[in-house]
This record gives sequence, C-alpha cells and structure tokens, in this order.
Amino acid sequence: MSTTSQSIRTRGSEALAEALKTLKTNASQTTLRLTESNLGDKGAQAVAEALKINSTVTILNLYSNSIGPHGAQALAEALKTNSTLTELHLSDNKSGNAGAQALAEALKINTTLTSLYFWINSIGDAGAQALAEALKTNSILATLDLSRNKIGDDGAQALAEALKTNLILATLDLSQNKIGDDGAQALAETLKTNSTLTTLDLSQNKIGDDGAQALTEALKTNLILATLNLSQNKIGDDGAQALAEAFKTNSILATLDLSQNKIGDDGAQALAEALKTNSILATLDLSQNKIGDDGAQALAEALKTNSILATLNLRNNSIWIKGLLAFSEIFKTNSTLTTLSLAKSKIEGTIALVLLKSLETRSTLTTLNLGYKSIEGDEVQALCEALKTNSSLINLDLQSNSIDDNGAQAIAEALKSNSTLTTLKLAVNLIGANGGQALSEALKTNSTLTTLDLQNNLTGDNGAQALSEALKINATLTTLDLWRNSIGTNGAQALAEALKTNATLTTLYLQDNSIRDNGAFALSEALKINSVLSTLDLWGNSIGDNGAQALFEALKSNSTLTTLDLQNNSISDSGTWALSQALKINSTLTTLDLWRNSITHKGVMALCEVSHICHVST
Repeated sequence: MSTTSQSIRTRGSEALAEALKTLKTNASQTTLRLTESNLGDKGAQAVAEALKINSTVTILNLYSNSIGPHGAQALAEALKTNSTLTELHLSDNKSGNAGAQALAEALKINTTLTSLYFWINSIGDAGAQALAEALKTNSILATLDLSRNKIGDDGAQALAEALKTNLILATLDLSQNKIGDDGAQALAETLKTNSTLTTLDLSQNKIGDDGAQALTEALKTNLILATLNLSQNKIGDDGAQALAEAFKTNSILATLDLSQNKIGDDGAQALAEALKTNSILATLDLSQNKIGDDGAQALAEALKTNSILATLNLRNNSIWIKGLLAFSEIFKTNSTLTTLSLAKSKIEGTIALVLLKSLETRSTLTTLNLGYKSIEGDEVQALCEALKTNSSLINLDLQSNSIDDNGAQAIAEALKSNSTLTTLKLAVNLIGANGGQALSEALKTNSTLTTLDLQNNLTGDNGAQALSEALKINATLTTLDLWRNSIGTNGAQALAEALKTNATLTTLYLQDNSIRDNGAFALSEALKINSVLSTLDLWGNSIGDNGAQALFEALKSNSTLTTLDLQNNSISDSGTWALSQALKINSTLTTLDLWRNSITHKGVMALCEVSHICHVST
C-alpha cells in the first residue's frame, strides 16, 4: 500500500528499524510519525543521522519517546543541514534546558522549519532564554509551542524581548508555564509594537489582575493579535474591567478565552458594556467563573445591540432565574449569536418553560449546549416542543443529563417534524432499548440529522436492532456512535445487515461493546458489499484472531474503508498474518490501529513489509 504518511507504535527497536528504512530508502515519504515508541537518546541519534541524508520528509513526530538532552542535541545537529523538514514534534520528552539550547543553536541556522512543538520537556528559564536568542535572528519559524514547561517569568521576559525584533512568529503557546504578572507585563510591552503575532496562549498560568491590566494597555494599540487565551489564571473583576476598556477601542481581537478565572458579576457587567460598542469580538468564553444573574442580565442586555458576537460560553457559572429569563428575551431579538452554552446551569420549572419556549421562534441560534445536568424530565419535554417548530438550531448537546427512555421518546417525536437539526449528542444518559427504538422510528422519516451520538447509554441488542432497521431506510445519517452500549453479537449482526443496503453511513463507532468474533464475522460480510462506510471503530470488542481474520478477508474486496480501529481485541500474530495478505491487495485503507493486542516482533515485521501504515503496539 502506498501512502505519504507512516505511523508506528511498537517496541523501540522495531519502530526504529522501520523508521530508518523509511528515511533512507523511501523517496516519497513526507510524514513520519514515530510516537510513543521508547526510542530514547540512542534512537533519536539514529533518526538524526538519517535526517542528514533524507530529502523528502517534511513532518517528523517523535512525541513521547523518552528523548533526553543527548537525543535532542543530535536532532539539532541534523537540523543544521536538513533542508526539507518543516514541522518537528518533540513534545512529552525529556530534553531539558540542554536540549532546548541545542535546538536554539540550530534555529539560528535552519531555514526550513516553520513549526516546533516542544511541550512537556522540563524546559526552564535557561532553555527559554536560549530559544529567545534564536528568535532574534531566525526568519522562518512561525509556530512555537512551549506549553507545560517551567519557563516562569524570566523565560517569558526573554521571549518577550525577542518578539520585539522577530518578524515571523505568528503563534506562541506558553500555557501552563508558571508565568505570573511580571511575565505578562513583559509580553504586554512587546504586544504594543509586535506586528506578526496573531495567537497567544497564556492559559493555566499565574496571571492576576495586574497582568491582565498590562495586557489591556497593549490591546488598545496592538493591530495584529486576533486570539488571546487567558483561561485558568487568577483574573478577577478588576482584570476583567480593565480588559473591557480595551475592547471599546481594539479592532482586531476576535477570540478571547477567560474561562476558569474568578470573574464575578462586576467583571461580567463591564465586559457587557464593552460589547455594546465593540465591533470585532466574535467568541467570548466566560465558562467556570463566578457570574450570577446580574452579570448574565448585563450580557443579555448587551446582546440586544451587539451585532458581532457569535459564540458565548457561560457554562458552569451561577446563573439562575433572572439570568436565564434575560436570555429568553435575547433569543427573540438577537440576530448574530449562533452558539450558546448554558451547560451546568440548572434549568427547571417555569424558567425552563419560558427559556425553551423562546427557542420556538429563534432565527439565528445554531448551536446550543444544555449538557451536564442542565435539564431533565419536564424540561426535556419543553425543549422537544420547541424543537418541533424551531427552524435554526443545527447542533444540540444534551449529554450527561440522565435522560431516560421517556426523554428519548420525546426527542424522537420532535425529530419527526424538526427540519434543521443535523447533530444530536445524547451521550452519557440513561437511554435504553425503548428509547433506542423510538429514535429509530424517528430516523425513518427524519431527513436532516447527519450525526447521532448515543455513546455510553443502555440501548443493548434490542436498541441496536431497532436502529439497524432505521438505517435500511434513512438516507441522511452519516455518523452513528454506539460506543459502550452493551451491544452483543445479535446487535452487531443486525447492524451488519443494515450496512449491506445503507448508502449514506460513513462512520460507525462500536467500541467497548461485546460483539466478539461472530459479530465481527457479520460485519466482515457487510464490508464485502457496502460501498460507503469509511471509518469503523471496533476497539475493545474481544473479536480475537477469528474475528480479525474475517475482517481482513473482507479488506481484499472492500474499496471504501479508510480507517479501521481494532485496539484491545486479543489479536495475535495469527491475525496479523491474515492482515498482511489482505494489505497486499487492498489499496484504500490508510489508518489501521492495532494497539494493545498480542502482536510480537514477528507480526510487526510481517505488516511493515507490505504496508506503510504500521500503527502497532505490543
């Protein structure tokens, strides 16, 4: 099988042997993924030597390989002469400051690398300072990810100084780096003059109100930053009020994430005032703060005149009666808000009836998140009544709401008349066979729903059989997720029969069920006929070698399946031999995952001899 991407997950020596073979002999390979392969420094050094002569690979992924300073230093030496690599992933390794310093030296010379992902590498301020020096002269690197390290304020200050002269870097991720107000203030000073940085991630640091205020001053004059992430810091009302002042004049920032801070009603009210005049901010995330009804009312009032904000996330705040009622009015008048999350806001009783009824006439809201115990019982019924006439909602998330068969039946009734909803998430609820049967009846007539997520429910074989009947008739559903639904052989056999005639379903998730070898055999028969399904996930189904062999036999004639996930299925070398034979014929499968099976070195080599999609772990 020919492909331009290779993915290997196996023992270090086996993975290394195949990777080196690819690097030295394959003239068309452009992407090499060698993740979680236990390469260590010696393996990285061998890969580095191969990189010196390779002239085709542009993307190299060495994520999570226990590569230390010596391995990083070897790769750095290769970068000094390699002229094709544009993207390097070294995240979740052990490079440390020494490795960072070596790579920094390489960046002063390298003229092709545009993206460096270096998160979780124990890099401190010394490593950050070295990289900062490199940025002063480097004229190609556009993306630098140093998240989840320990660069602190000193490291942030060094990078800030470099950005005053660097004219290329557009994306900088410094999340989770112990950066405080001093580091934020230094970066703020840089933003006043920098003309290239468009995305800055400072989430999960220790930035408080002082840091937020400094960034505010920068935003008043900055003409390039479009995305700023300040989530999970220590910003309170004072910081939010300062940022609000910047919004009144800033004409560039389109996305701001302030989630998981300490912003209360005062901060929300200040932001709301700014939204009345701001004409650029399209996405605002205020989830998991301390906003109550007063803050929610202010935000709702702002939305009456704001004509830009499209996405507002208020998930997991303290909004209740007055705040929710205020949003019910907004649904009737605002013409730009398309995505609203009120997840974890307890919507019940009369409030629910008013809020959800307002959806009946809502004309622009396309995405609504009411997941995580937001509604139940009567509230679900009220929502369903609204769905019968609503003509704008496209995506609805109701996961983790303890919705039972009665709720599923109400939703099914709504689907029979609703003509706009395309994605429905009902994961992690209590929907059983009766609920599954009701939804299947709706699918027989519904002509718009394309994605149905029922993962982690209780539909069982009876529910799967009912859904199978619907699939024989439905002509729009493309994705069905039945992960962990207690589906056994009978359910799998019913679904297989449906796949023989269904002409639209492209993705089927059946992971963590109990279909076993007989279920796999039935699905294999369907694959010999089906000409639409492109992704099949059977992770954790105990299909064994017999089931795997049947599936692999089907691959000889199937010409549409591109992704097959068989992780954790007790497959041994016997099964992989059958696969190797199938791959000699199959020309469409591009991704095969056999992680957590019982495959030895012998099985791995059999696969790698015939395919460029080795993705195996023993």
